[in-house]
Amino acid sequence: MPLKQRLKKRRERGAAIITALLVMALSAVMVSGIVWREQVQVRRIEDQRLIVQAQWVARGALDWTRLILHTEADTMPTATYLGGLWSTPVARTRLSHFLGGMENEGSGQVGSTWLSGSVEDAQSRFNLRSLVSNPSPGVLQVNVTQLEAFQRLLQLLGINQQLANKTALAVRSGLSHSATRFENASTSGGSASTAQSSQTQGDGDSFTDQPGIDDDDEHSATASLLMTDVNALLDIPGFTPGAVARLRPFITVLPNATPVNMNTASAEVLAAIVPGMTLAKAQTFVAARQTVFFRNMSDVTLALEAAGMDGVSLDSSLYDVTTSYFFIHGSVQQERAEVDRTTLVWRDPQTHKTRIVRVQDAP
Repeated sequence: MPLKQRLKKRRERGAAIITALLVMALSAVMVSGIVWREQVQVRRIEDQRLIVQAQWVARGALDWTRLILHTEADTMPTATYLGGLWSTPVARTRLSHFLGGMENEGSGQVGSTWLSGSVEDAQSRFNLRSLVSNPSPGVLQVNVTQLEAFQRLLQLLGINQQLANKTALAVRSGLSHSATRFENASTSGGSASTAQSSQTQGDGDSFTDQPGIDDDDEHSATASLLMTDVNALLDIPGFTPGAVARLRPFITVLPNATPVNMNTASAEVLAAIVPGMTLAKAQTFVAARQTVFFRNMSDVTLALEAAGMDGVSLDSSLYDVTTSYFFIHGSVQQERAEVDRTTLVWRDPQTHKTRIVRVQDAP
């Protein structure tokens, strides 16, 4: 065979080998891609399973907490105080510790699940919904008594007091498009006194002689969404993230106007809602409250007198010693999945049954 033909055949064999190697490399890349995608899909399904399991555990813990709130109200229906079982936080604990012998049965999933949580009295904070009252169904007006309390709270925290006016108008604007404007007047504290004081304590363009829903106020808030969360304050001009962060521990937004629980409120909130009370007197009041809780408003009056607040008239629509709204904070870790959830729960004052109002998961 001529040399030229032999060289040609060698080149053809070399090209075939290279082609075969390229096909094998391409096949390996394709197979590895398929295997990688399958692994990602399996991992995603496992994560979804873990998240769902963690959510069900969180729901079980929530139901358990609601049972505690129900049972304790049956035991002490007239007062909600910080010494109750509901206020005892649950440190980070394995789920198996709550389930007895399951840990000995070799349940790996139960042993890798951790729980923690706490319950907070939502009425220990100042309720922004109380800034607007309903003297009659469908009529909304700014509650001047609560407005002044919110102004004092802003002053205590070093925030511009004028933002209280804007907040009240924003709350009223949101409620004007909500069905809750037709709630009974009895659920909005201080409406009668508000109607009188609003005629004598109006603030310029923000409040007219008739601070109702038909006010033609060019300076009122433009937002019409119902305020359901403290973060909604960021939509009001003048509020900064820093100001909202300082306010967050002391304010909340509940579905309806509520009194403040004098058994659980902080010194800052007490100094804001009780006219004439300084922060120092409020701290004295809180210190005395640590030894004994208030069973009724008469006990509160005596404690205020002991703290140097004589002659304070306590309106039962603004102050109380029991609570209907609670925040339940819970965290569940199921292996690499974690659920951090805050649930607002309402407890019926008569039957003590609880109902979930809203659920918010941490991002």
